[in-house]
Amino acid sequence: MKRLLLVDGSSYLYRAFHAMPDLRNRAGEPTGAIYGMVNMLRRLRADYTSENISTHCIACVFDAPGKTFRDDVYADYKATRASMPEDLAAQIPHIHDVTRALGWPIIMEPGIEADDVIGTLARVAVEQGFDEVVVSTGDKDLAQLVSDKVRLVDTMKNSVMTREAVFEKFGVYPEQIVDYLTLVGDTVDNVPGVEKVGPKTAAKWLAEYQTLDAVVANADKIGGKVGENLQKALDWLPTAKFLVTVKTDCEFELARHIESQLQAGEEDAHALRALFQRFEFKTWFRALGGAPADDADAGSSGDFSATNMTAQANQAPSLFDSPTQSVDSIRTVCVNTPALLDELLQQLSVARDSASVVAFDTETDSLDPMRARLVGLSFAIEPGVGYYIPLAHQDLTADPQLPMDQVLGKLKPWFEDANSPKVAQNAKYDLHVLANQGVWVNGVVGDTMLASYVLEAHKPHGMDALALRWLNYNTIKFEEVAGKGANQITFDQVSIDSATRYAAEDAEVTLRLAHVLHRELAQVEQLNALYNKVEMPFGQVLFEVERNGVLIDSNKLDQQSAEIADKLKDIEAQAFELAGGSFNLNSPKQIGELLFDKLGLPVVKKTASGAPSTDEEVLSKLAEDYPLPAKLLEHRSLAKLKSTYTDKLPRMVNEQTGRVHTNYAQAVAVTGRLASNDPNLQNIPVRTAEGRRVREAFIAAPGHVLVSADYSQIELRIMAHISGDEALIGAFNHGLDIHSATASEIFGVGLNEVTADHRRTAKVINFGLIYGMSAFGLAANLSITREAAKLYIDRYFARYPGVAQYMESIRQQAKADGYVSTVFGRRLWLPEIKSPNGPRRAAAERAAINAPMQGTSADLIKMAMVELSAWLKAEKLGAKMIMQVHDEVILEVPKGELELIQARVPEIMTGVAKLRVPLEVGCGVGNNWEEAH
Repeated sequence: MKRLLLVDGSSYLYRAFHAMPDLRNRAGEPTGAIYGMVNMLRRLRADYTSENISTHCIACVFDAPGKTFRDDVYADYKATRASMPEDLAAQIPHIHDVTRALGWPIIMEPGIEADDVIGTLARVAVEQGFDEVVVSTGDKDLAQLVSDKVRLVDTMKNSVMTREAVFEKFGVYPEQIVDYLTLVGDTVDNVPGVEKVGPKTAAKWLAEYQTLDAVVANADKIGGKVGENLQKALDWLPTAKFLVTVKTDCEFELARHIESQLQAGEEDAHALRALFQRFEFKTWFRALGGAPADDADAGSSGDFSATNMTAQANQAPSLFDSPTQSVDSIRTVCVNTPALLDELLQQLSVARDSASVVAFDTETDSLDPMRARLVGLSFAIEPGVGYYIPLAHQDLTADPQLPMDQVLGKLKPWFEDANSPKVAQNAKYDLHVLANQGVWVNGVVGDTMLASYVLEAHKPHGMDALALRWLNYNTIKFEEVAGKGANQITFDQVSIDSATRYAAEDAEVTLRLAHVLHRELAQVEQLNALYNKVEMPFGQVLFEVERNGVLIDSNKLDQQSAEIADKLKDIEAQAFELAGGSFNLNSPKQIGELLFDKLGLPVVKKTASGAPSTDEEVLSKLAEDYPLPAKLLEHRSLAKLKSTYTDKLPRMVNEQTGRVHTNYAQAVAVTGRLASNDPNLQNIPVRTAEGRRVREAFIAAPGHVLVSADYSQIELRIMAHISGDEALIGAFNHGLDIHSATASEIFGVGLNEVTADHRRTAKVINFGLIYGMSAFGLAANLSITREAAKLYIDRYFARYPGVAQYMESIRQQAKADGYVSTVFGRRLWLPEIKSPNGPRRAAAERAAINAPMQGTSADLIKMAMVELSAWLKAEKLGAKMIMQVHDEVILEVPKGELELIQARVPEIMTGVAKLRVPLEVGCGVGNNWEEAH
């Protein structure tokens, strides 16, 4: 058998760059894309080399620099593509070197795109008698090459694209892909298609007419707006078709000599050793017989070093010292007999005795942790093997499942044993699911989601993404076993055979990830401390807070909904009067036609499709001069409040607990702050009377009160600490009102002469500047001229020079490192800090200024809640934390404990860290949240 294996190198290197962490060697050179390429090329070659292949030819095809024939035909070809990231461009020459050293011939043909080289080689190979051509790519355009002898493989998605697979994905066959792409266009390459024609319409037309020529011939029969758009595009379609067609008849020398010139070569061990040593891929270097002289250097990197190479490393916890094995396939075991369960329990006991960490996972029928029903449990004790216990599947074709009560009864002691070390992915969810069954898990020593979050907050933290990024392993996706969209089934409907493969793999991958990520964290002392002393214990605190929930007054909310409904009707009537007729206040299209066509209001900005925008920013601007936009804004605000809170909250009361239980997302915001959903407690508006009334519906239980403990002006205090500005530090240390002190400095008046307007202006400046506000933004916020705003800012920086110096230095640091840090070492990554796109780069620079304040504030409230939880338990108090919103923690307190809580909570919260300025905490009390706040 003769096989030609072609790699779309241009696609590979981008995917490797974005899939891997921001790896660097000690010299600061980026290495992630290089590492990813080595992994993918080695894996691909191993997968597609076998003894029954007599002729095995391979090649890695890259785009050559410079223009191609398509640029001559269409000047805007690929014009919208962003320039290659600097860190990727720097790795390209080394990627070429390592590809050659791995035994892959490289092809780069001037004036010919990689796709066309691949297309030509595929055609010629088949003509020269090759039995099979395999093209490894993620590019949908190459689907047009698929035939009985040509197939595509996507190593990242673990998929193979055959003729039938092409039809399943696109709704058309390979020979129709060119016509399909012509109709829908190619946004990546900036090739327009027919306006408003998407994949479904294109597939529908080609199913009916078979070819583009036939679609064009019948264009006059296609009605509606889409038919008009087709008519308009007729002159363009031949050009579009030329641009999206992969050429298979290009002339270049290698195409004539595939079998002699593209033979798979042996790896060049000498060249690879030199490359692996330079880029500090130590495992691979050692595998080739290398012995790095700096192995004892605590600052040296591992294969996956996403950390500062000069940071002092500390030893990883002994639980995570095991080497991470490369696993090509996982053995999965379905535990569905008493004997198998006893065998698993014995292995868990052995793991406990040897202090070996075990990964576990739950499978459920819902994403709502408080309502989710347990369907199965999975475990991994060693790499390469995963166990799944089905408990509540509807699969009638399989052997009987073990009774849930029996299984949980036997596993409960292990789950609740603090001396049995456990790891999970998003452990908080699993803790809730098991708590619903009366199992209270102890001994969780690791959470791969949180470990990833501490290492790289700006990257995805789902297990599928982590497995690909850190293990170069393609997992079975949930959609593969449960379907997707409207046809998706719940996990209890998945067959036990499929569920076993999926769930057992989850646990096994989590185990390997835990070892990799924990060793990576151990390289940087501050990150390791942040993970082990803040994020991990805080995850347990959040579990408790979510479990506690909060009482709401449903009757009060129902009353508010009725009142808001009446107000909405009044506003609607007023809007109709201003508009001179009725219209749909919820229709952006009708609002746009009314404001800009009928009333002739100025167009502030346009949407991506070119229509005048009617978003909140536009309406706010227009509301400064026109009454109707102001009414529309008022209507939107009240309607959102009604639908999101006053209508919805009563329906969210848990029938078992009688309380509302929000879900706090711990690993979302790059600053370390929490996100809240179902319901979102972070976004309840507090600047309107109606919004504040919603807080009145969050009430204390009988015999209790709510206590709100809130850090005062925390971000300004952190700014004083980080910047070291003497005047700012002095104002806080002397207990001055910071906004009055700033007003005094800016306006040159004594503190006793500061007016309310002075203070208001100073407050806007204080908070605006720590968010990177420009003179333009300040002028708009204060309704003053830009010259006056610039004067205020200049005066501010003249009085607080340390702040100005900090802002400049932090921008430079962000550009150099790609991240900034909090006081406690959290890394706040800024991927756009070197973006060639000016607005994106400017936004990243503004974020660089504020992120250390927001991040440090997030760290402080987490540390405070960990301390509060420990104190409440130690004192065996009835008070409990029930909510956290930004810098505020809300407790439900028995009235008999109120005096103690009011005294100790501020002490604990202000004592978690010592800054250059004192921390202050306000403590309010009330029967509801609004009163307490």
